[in-house]
Amino acid sequence: MPTTPADARKTPSMVAVRRAVASSTAIETGQSIQKLEQKLQQPTQQRFAHIKLAA
Repeated sequence: MPTTPADARKTPSMVAVRRAVASSTAIETGQSIQKLEQKLQQPTQQRFAHIKLAA
């Protein structure tokens, strides 16, 4: 079976990544996938404005 070179593979879209994270978290926590997806779509600047990054 021929294999695809690593650089020829398609990278997942942000929507696919967001869906995968939300569904995985939903399974672990019992929360709704839709609610978790909505939280992930919010801009991070608003959610984590109080956290300062190390420079």
